[in-house]
Amino acid sequence: MEKLKEIIGIGRPGGLDDLLIRVVKTAIAAAIAATVIERGGTVAGADLAGYETIDREPVRARFGGCEILTNPPPSSGGILIAYALELLTRAGGATDPAGLSLFLVERSAPGVTVKEYRTIDELRAADVWLSDVSVPAAARLGDEGRALPLIEDAADYATALLCAEAVGAIRFANEATLEYLKTRRQFGVPIGSFQALQHRMVDMVISYEQARSMACLACVKVDTAPPAERRHAVSAAKVKVADACRHVSQEAVQLHGGMGMTEELKISHTFRRLTMIGQTFGDAEHHLERFARSEVAGG
Repeated sequence: MEKLKEIIGIGRPGGLDDLLIRVVKTAIAAAIAATVIERGGTVAGADLAGYETIDREPVRARFGGCEILTNPPPSSGGILIAYALELLTRAGGATDPAGLSLFLVERSAPGVTVKEYRTIDELRAADVWLSDVSVPAAARLGDEGRALPLIEDAADYATALLCAEAVGAIRFANEATLEYLKTRRQFGVPIGSFQALQHRMVDMVISYEQARSMACLACVKVDTAPPAERRHAVSAAKVKVADACRHVSQEAVQLHGGMGMTEELKISHTFRRLTMIGQTFGDAEHHLERFARSEVAGG
């Protein structure tokens, strides 16, 4: 993460140090954006092709027509910070990824509208609308046109952490399901004695072991590998983990029967969380396409 510190200005006057001090002293929240919807197009993960501003001036940047999903939402009086919410601009042209810059914008800024809500896993999120939002040049994070490495590093790092969280949730789902199969009785015997259910339980354990191995690889590569190798490993991990999230969460609920969907049972909450993890920072389809692009580039 040393490259991130250099890009966003840690240790430099007016850099991230000042922002962190402000966050600590005032207890304001900084929000990270997961998705950008702009002019009918969706930007997931770090795939930023086609994003552009509506205007650029020498000392200010103006943005409009953007809808942004953040998780968690910015607090009242807080700061909007995200690889899209910090308002991406392109110095090199509308389709030049090397021209991306990052900007901070206050939640209270004119033209910023925030609608908060709970996601299906009971975490907090918000939709943010930007309409003719204008920020000074001093709001830019780091050097102009150098945002893309920061965006990709941050997104990949967060994705690796999310994979690690998924592995823990999958392990709990497996343990809870196995315990249920041992204690729930039907026809006078534990349902875990039925061979068909044993086979399904084994498949869940295999999914867990595969997801765990790929998550470990992503966590190692995200801090040590060159960018191309890092992207390759993280996307490979997210594909496998997202598939495991879907498989294990759905099987756990089905093996619990109707009880698996009740609020009283922890497995129903695990199911919701695993479902959300599978979609956050790009779903399996998004990362499979990203993995394929990295394979072509590497070959």
